[in-house]
Amino acid sequence: MSVHFNLVRLIFAASIAMLAVPVAHAQSAAAKPSYSALLAKSVPADWRALDLENTLYMDLPSGRVVIELSAAYAPNHAANIRTLVREGYFDGLAILRSQDNYVAQWGDPEADTPAKARQMKRGKKSLPPEYTRAIDAKLAFTRLPDSDGYAEQVGFSNGFPVGRNSKTGETWLAHCYGMVGAGRDNEDDSGSGAELYAVSGHAPRHLDRNITLLGRVVHGMPLLSVLPRGTAALGFYEKPEQRVPIKSIRIAADVPAPERTNLEVIRTDSKLFTALVEALRNRGGTWYKVPAGHIELCNVPIASRVVAAQ
Repeated sequence: MSVHFNLVRLIFAASIAMLAVPVAHAQSAAAKPSYSALLAKSVPADWRALDLENTLYMDLPSGRVVIELSAAYAPNHAANIRTLVREGYFDGLAILRSQDNYVAQWGDPEADTPAKARQMKRGKKSLPPEYTRAIDAKLAFTRLPDSDGYAEQVGFSNGFPVGRNSKTGETWLAHCYGMVGAGRDNEDDSGSGAELYAVSGHAPRHLDRNITLLGRVVHGMPLLSVLPRGTAALGFYEKPEQRVPIKSIRIAADVPAPERTNLEVIRTDSKLFTALVEALRNRGGTWYKVPAGHIELCNVPIASRVVAAQ
């Protein structure tokens, strides 16, 4: 009888312990700081100001899109875009394409008609591709702890999502939401930044290392993501009146201080950013029942904020 009684007692104790696991797990999850709570406790050192020389203001009828160029990963394209912007190349051109769950693209509607195409003064029509660059110890890299299907290593370099291959010694920008690239034809050197696109849908990572990525939208992405979808192939607009005109594109450094959009971006080489990533990998609070314990490169938001002019 005592053996039977002890067995029953053990089973009962085990059952109580099993019931306690979800309760303890829920209490632990609820106690974890959330992404927003961590961000709210940030200090000035956790943020960085945008480099005015590598920041573009694309002004549309609906508002301003702010683009940060990556001179570290696409120096030649960034330099050519600055040249094109300063000669007024983009002013009066248009958004030509909005493909659902893919990209929004802008440039010269007459680019394929030499007699009507917008002429370049000092900008270049073609450049060698900048699909990848060499890994450099001086180049910041905050690695994510989880695996990725498109790269051996993934993480962030000065706010930009990147992939890495330690065997080839290469690193490259990744096609996450809001990333900006240079459109091209079949030839590698057929792009120059005169035709640009922004990823407006689910991350098309299959494009990585096939197109030169050169920047990302830091502010104003909703203005591009809500554009009417084009009805022609690949989301191109069929009629001129469907296109969204570009009022101007300017370099922030050339814009009078009162007219600037003063932004700061969260530093991706900070302890806070590491904590933010962990909060997203294992989301706390009472709503989440099963934390994922994993995060994809393009699911990590890079926070930005508008600040008062200095």
